[in-house]
Amino acid sequence: MIQVTRLNHLPLILNSDLIEHIEATPDTIISLTTGQKIMVLESAEDIVARVIAFRRAIFPYADHRDSALAESQSHTRGLA
Repeated sequence: MIQVTRLNHLPLILNSDLIEHIEATPDTIISLTTGQKIMVLESAEDIVARVIAFRRAIFPYADHRDSALAESQSHTRGLA
């Protein structure tokens, strides 16, 4: 979940898993998988950064596991 700000300056907590795409027109428009569109004050880059920060907070070791998996796969390839 991330917090964004509607154009009327009211905060909104958004399930970031529902984001389909973000349009950076003069206003930022978030399109959700439900078909709903939300116009917000934040930039597309800021929203992406918030989603990344949220996911890192939930999966703090995901980067470590991915690099460990890649390293183990490279060692396995050398044994074949």
